[in-house]
Formats: sequence, C-alpha cells, structure tokens
Amino acid sequence: MKLFESLAQYRPQALGVLRIMTALQFTEHGTQKLFNFPAGAHAESLTGLALTSGILEFAGGVLLALGLFTRPVAFLLCGEMAIAYFMAHMPRDFFPVNNGGDSAISFCFIFLYLVFAGAGTFALDNRRSA
Repeated sequence: MKLFESLAQYRPQALGVLRIMTALQFTEHGTQKLFNFPAGAHAESLTGLALTSGILEFAGGVLLALGLFTRPVAFLLCGEMAIAYFMAHMPRDFFPVNNGGDSAISFCFIFLYLVFAGAGTFALDNRRSA
C-alpha cells in the first residue's frame, strides 16, 4: 500500500522514539532499585546483583535515552535482561505471563534490535560520528 510505503521515510525518527521511550521506562527500574523511586511494593537490599542491575539499569537507561554509546550499551543491557530472565523469572514458571518476565524479554529483544539498528535520530551518537 502507498500509505505504508510513504511511512518508511520516517523510520529513523520512529527508531529514535522507540529508543528514547524504552530507555525512559528502563531507567525507572534502576531508579526504583537505587533510590526507591517510584516507591516499589518490595524493596531489595542493595548488594551484589541487585546493586549491579540497579546501576546498569539507571546508567544504561540514561545513556540510551541520550543516544550515547547506543550499540555497546544496548549489547550490555540485552545481556543483563537475558540473565535477569533466566535467573529471576524462569525458575518461577515456564510461561512469561505467569513468571512476570514479559518486560525482561521485551527489553532484551528491543536492546538486541538497537545493537543492530543503531540509535536512530535524536541521538548524541550522531553528533559524535560527524
């Protein structure tokens, strides 16, 4: 269809919006772990893996929102989400809808896509390479 073909010209902007919105949602997981904001139902002690994941989620989310070092950061966060799924969610139940791992899987594959697609528009990476 002509309509969908004409939308292809906005692919870089759509990629940039996907990156920014995903990063902002992801950053919330880090701020909840590190600063208890927004206040969560169950606060974790900040040691070991919880502290590491909080730092990765906050710092990585901010870097992705800015579009700075997008590909290496997305690669790192993709791995973090794969590990989080198999360590924290998979042991509860096989099905993601039952084990609460829906968002971990979604983040993992969006980050994997960003590794290959790059930052899109609205990214500081675009200024660095110019």
